[in-house]
Amino acid sequence: MSATLNSRKAAAALRASARVSVELLLVLVSVSVALWLLGRMWSVVWPLIVGLLLTTLTWPLARHLRRRGWHPALAASVVTVLFLLVASGIVALIAVPVASQSGELADGVVEGIQRLREWAAGPPLHIGDDQITGATDAATDRLQKGVGSMVTTVVTGVSTVFSGLVTAVLALFLMFFFLKDGPRFLPWLARQLPGRLATDVPVVAARGWETLSAFVRSQAFVGLLDAVFIGLGLWILGVPLVLPLAVLTFVSAFVPIVGALFAGLVAVLIALVSNGLTDALIVLAIIVVVQQLEGNVFQPMIQSRGLGLHAAVVLLAVTLGGSLAGVVGSLLAVPAAALIAVVWNYVREQLSDPPYERKAATTDNGAAVPS
Repeated sequence: MSATLNSRKAAAALRASARVSVELLLVLVSVSVALWLLGRMWSVVWPLIVGLLLTTLTWPLARHLRRRGWHPALAASVVTVLFLLVASGIVALIAVPVASQSGELADGVVEGIQRLREWAAGPPLHIGDDQITGATDAATDRLQKGVGSMVTTVVTGVSTVFSGLVTAVLALFLMFFFLKDGPRFLPWLARQLPGRLATDVPVVAARGWETLSAFVRSQAFVGLLDAVFIGLGLWILGVPLVLPLAVLTFVSAFVPIVGALFAGLVAVLIALVSNGLTDALIVLAIIVVVQQLEGNVFQPMIQSRGLGLHAAVVLLAVTLGGSLAGVVGSLLAVPAAALIAVVWNYVREQLSDPPYERKAATTDNGAAVPS
């Protein structure tokens, strides 16, 4: 005979489900409001995030100088100037060799276009010069008709570049102040918060700082792997500008998806211009293989170890961040997931009973203590 449904238990389960649903709804509304406020303040939040990430890169040197007796302001100033010099050196390392070989590259581009026209004129396409000229004229007419939209695009691009420069300057100043006054922030924060928050928030902030540092270190190591493998492939094939391309690959690794696409496109174009179509296709294959290994093997493994996240969580976080906020979302998805994990683990620690309390409770009840 089948068991009958208990009405009291069913009603209790429905009430519990309704209560949990209302609580989850309130949590989702709170998160939505927080994200909305974050978006409204993004012009301030984004430089703050960039400044924190830059500080994680430069803090070890500043900490070393402070331990050697340097004044905090002096140590922060020296580290900031060194960071600017290194950044300028990286730009020069990329720009100077490219500028010195710009004439050769331009001749190669012209030659490549001529080869493309000769190939198009032969079988199986049989595209004549008159057809190419007609297509060129049509493209010119289309460009002339789209001058208005092009002007709008240029103005938008200039505005984006200006915004990026403002963000970089603000982030640089914030990095200096973080290096100078960073160790005093947590004690100051503890004095401003009441009750238990004076203990909980500084602890979570300290753990979050360690997590951000681990993220930057792991991202730098992944970029180094990309630069070494791709640079080695370019060197074997005899592609020019190997060192600038390797440096560009390393720097672009800090910008997921778009950075890799940009660095790979530059490498393939230079290989096409200098070495021909075959080597360009080989370079493309090398870049695709390395990027796939990085995105699906190296990055999840390294970041999962450094951040305490499973490799699958890293992959899902990057995918979700990219779908929600594009490149910025992809860049911030992994550290955001790691910070959420930090908060979650701390909350679990505070809500869990100490081992001796659990042992005492199970002993009083006469039950076996779990191992």
